[in-house]
Amino acid sequence: MGSEMIGALGLGALLILMILRVPVALTMLIVGVVGFAQVISWDAAIAQLKTVPVEVLSNYSFSAVPMFILMGVLAAHSGMAGKLFQATRVICGGWKGGLAIAAVGSCGVFSAISGSSLATASTMTRVALPEMERYGYHRGLATGALAAGGTLGIMIPPSIALLIYAILTEQSVGDMFMAGLVPGLMGLVMYALTVTVVMRMKPSLAVAGEATPWREKLASLGGLVPFFAVFLIMILGIYFGIFTPTEGASVGAFATLLYALAKGLRGRELWRAVQETLALSTVVFFMLVGADTLGYFISVSRISFSISDFLYGMELAPIVVVLCILLMYFVLGMFMDSIAMLVITVPVVFPIIQSLGIDPVWFGIVTVLTVELGLITPPVGMNVFVIKAMAPHVALGEIFRGVSPFIASDFVRLALLILFPALTGLFLL
Repeated sequence: MGSEMIGALGLGALLILMILRVPVALTMLIVGVVGFAQVISWDAAIAQLKTVPVEVLSNYSFSAVPMFILMGVLAAHSGMAGKLFQATRVICGGWKGGLAIAAVGSCGVFSAISGSSLATASTMTRVALPEMERYGYHRGLATGALAAGGTLGIMIPPSIALLIYAILTEQSVGDMFMAGLVPGLMGLVMYALTVTVVMRMKPSLAVAGEATPWREKLASLGGLVPFFAVFLIMILGIYFGIFTPTEGASVGAFATLLYALAKGLRGRELWRAVQETLALSTVVFFMLVGADTLGYFISVSRISFSISDFLYGMELAPIVVVLCILLMYFVLGMFMDSIAMLVITVPVVFPIIQSLGIDPVWFGIVTVLTVELGLITPPVGMNVFVIKAMAPHVALGEIFRGVSPFIASDFVRLALLILFPALTGLFLL
């Protein structure tokens, strides 16, 4: 049996194991080791099993992952999220649908230091949903805005997804962060516009909030200061080369820790934040070990090169190939977690992208945006299920109906990035 056939069977086994609900990290590890053994030898596979975890866990670039996770966890435990929503609520006071716009804006700002969509969705739901329900907001609109707003965490830097894509493809982490800035801000603005359009079409879904004077709006900006301070320290430091993205993650985590300590985070609460960070980091690193093992198998089986040769034989235009890959991501996003999707598929599709001469930074942005869509798309939609867990009294179908206008908004954003690739290069170093 040829190596390409073994590679194809390995990918088939990967899908079957995931359908059987085997954990994604373990699935990649099993397929990677067994497949490598079939192509090379069992001795080489066992040797690889000993060296890959050491390579991943000792990779300096990956040390940014737990730092970004720690930032988000500390921000959630220190009360920053509550102050953030109160500030945006006052700023949007008096607007029709203002609380929903405030929730989206809060998600966008919170994601700028959490780097995680799921953390953003869960934290802001806990803070904002009771307030929206108290003011009589339709539960579909309220939960839909929070589920969609949570996805901004995967694009607005610092983003764990962009970081992992950059490391897997050996791209500059700083370039990926800068390239994600405009698409992330576009998402924030377009989600707010989506709320406005929905309110014009169905005014009964929400009421206008309490009007607030301009003096109070300006005073409320103080609630945004901690977030923008941490965000600007990291982004400007990376942009001007003061420190690397990994060092920037450490600086951001330290600044957030100082804020948390100043707000009285001590003892048990601080220890809980550390435990939560360790648990989430362990999941991510286990997936990275599995992805690296799977990547070696894919490389020696040459399955990605066979797929590339097949596409060349079809003489498709590069943009058609990209659209086919994005369609694959959209379908996978209905069933899989975003990080799992990236670590499984990027080793397969990236050689194809390289062979077609497509800008890897631009491709990374549109890929992550498509993955972001999967977070709110049925039947899985991880963010939707997070919202459901936080608000069990809201029906799942109601949340999916509420998030559907935001899915349409994301398709428009994706189309703009495909039509105007320069949007991803406005802030590149």
